Amino acid sequence: MAVASTAGAGSRKMTREEKKVIFASSLGTVFEWYDFYLYGSLAAFIGATFFSQYPEATRNIFALLAFAAGFLVRPFGALVFGRIGDLVGRKYTFLVTILIMGLSTFLVGLLPGSATWGIAAPAILIALRMLQGLALGGEYGGAATYVAEHAPDDRRGFYTSWIQTTATLGLFLSLIVILLIQNSMSKEAFAAWGWRIPFLVSVVLLGISVWIRLSLNESPTFQKMKEEGKGSKAPLSEAFGQWKNAKIALLALFGLTAGQAVVWYSGQFYALFFLQNVLKVDAVSVNIMIAIALALGTIFFVVFGWLSDKIGRKPIIMAGLALAIFTYFPLFKALTWAANPALATAQQNMRATVTAAPGDCNFQFNPVGTAKFTTSCDIATGFLSRNSVPYDVVMTAAAGTPATVTIGSETVNSFDAVEAGDQAAAKTAAFAKSVNLALHDAGYPLVRGPAKVADQKLDAFVTANPELSLDAAAIRAGDKTTVPVEQAIKDKLITAEDAAGATEVTVFSIPNAGAFTMVADPAGVNWPLIILILFILVIYVTMVYGPIAAILVEMFPTRIRYTGMSLPYHIGNGWFGGLLPATVFAMSAARGDIYFGLWYPIAIAAMSLIVGTLLVRDTLGTDLHAKD
Repeated sequence: MAVASTAGAGSRKMTREEKKVIFASSLGTVFEWYDFYLYGSLAAFIGATFFSQYPEATRNIFALLAFAAGFLVRPFGALVFGRIGDLVGRKYTFLVTILIMGLSTFLVGLLPGSATWGIAAPAILIALRMLQGLALGGEYGGAATYVAEHAPDDRRGFYTSWIQTTATLGLFLSLIVILLIQNSMSKEAFAAWGWRIPFLVSVVLLGISVWIRLSLNESPTFQKMKEEGKGSKAPLSEAFGQWKNAKIALLALFGLTAGQAVVWYSGQFYALFFLQNVLKVDAVSVNIMIAIALALGTIFFVVFGWLSDKIGRKPIIMAGLALAIFTYFPLFKALTWAANPALATAQQNMRATVTAAPGDCNFQFNPVGTAKFTTSCDIATGFLSRNSVPYDVVMTAAAGTPATVTIGSETVNSFDAVEAGDQAAAKTAAFAKSVNLALHDAGYPLVRGPAKVADQKLDAFVTANPELSLDAAAIRAGDKTTVPVEQAIKDKLITAEDAAGATEVTVFSIPNAGAFTMVADPAGVNWPLIILILFILVIYVTMVYGPIAAILVEMFPTRIRYTGMSLPYHIGNGWFGGLLPATVFAMSAARGDIYFGLWYPIAIAAMSLIVGTLLVRDTLGTDLHAKD
């Protein structure tokens, strides 16, 4: 193999072998990120298949563990595979990581659900998810190190920036595949089995990636180090047990990757969550908007990687952090007005007030999904937060008094779920209806779906909903359907006692009488402005992420490079970034402000901006051999 010189190469063109190295590393990493993102995008279908048959507490624990496990184990994957990569070699280590990742993903597509395998199904799913996280923890460091050690010193930012496109391209590819499959079949078929197809087709990508990687040779820098006998015999203790190297890892974490992670997650994942869950834009539209913004912005990973070879890695990363810090609030507020102007207007005109007793309100931080918030204040604030309603909390109620929600001239009593016992579900429904009626009257964009009511329950339903001015006789004279009594009981239209020996049940569908849903009117969604804002957020991502691989690789000596760079990268992205959704929700719920949670990414980015500016040295022009 023709090995490129890593020093004094000038601005020569990329060789055929170098292109092959970059393509093989990038393709494999795109594939791994594609696999990893499928879990988040298809979480609802995975939950229905593997967790729905269990009690709520068990189901919640399993569902959140399946989602969080991949993030939590990434640093451990960095330690395990980083050590192997520094001892055995770059090529063979990330060949192993892609095999683990690909086979784990393919097996998810084949894994029977809990209805067939019982509790073994979710347990195996979590194990496969952890294997994915471990593999991803080793993949990025291996790919980045492998490419960097093939690159000339004066083009290392450009070469490694292609690796930086892989996370975004993986997300983009997963969105496109899911959209194509969803549009090719009915919603029912996709929910039943179609969601498995994206996992199964990944085996094709796995085969291509492995075939290409098998044809590669070891990194020339690693080979040279091994030939000279300079390899580390204990990469972990040398990287983190010696202060001179541990200090570099700490600076990389707090001065670079923590800030990069929160900007990355905010600009891609949280923006998607904000549009869909906070602003109530339909999921298909949100996926298309994100996909367009990613398609427009992804090339800037390479642009900023190339620019970092000219002006330095650090100035670009610090500029991206600074822009995010100072513009997140206006950008996300502009996103609200562009996506759901009716909601933005209602929020501006009306704030709810939650009046609670001291000590009744908790900070709703729930990163692993095991905590339950059951006090009357928590139920009230959680409901308002999930429906994007701003509110103030006033601690003036007497001890032992349930919290109340005041919206305009209407006041609704909340309840304690533990004290409610078996009546908790009924009280939840009554509370939601009363609050939603008040919000609807206050101008919030709520629509009410149809209600299915059994004939035995019709008179009681009419009495319980006086605001609808229904006529039971007129409803009975209108359209109706009949369903088997077993189906009616299963759908909770009646109880077994209501059936009274009947074999069929008459059911009426009453329009605009069912549950309320907060929506974004499709006619009011400003697509061009939303895509522009998302594009700006993606640009910030490319600024902080494009040069990050080059600077991390150049900070560590060859003998511990794989291990040294992988751990701070995955702690930053797996933990600081992975905790972002739970932290943002808890902060927003505590303050009653959908934007307040943005202080989390802003604070972490500010920390990295300060530490990075003062203590991190720019690595432009580093000779990797000189680092040994």
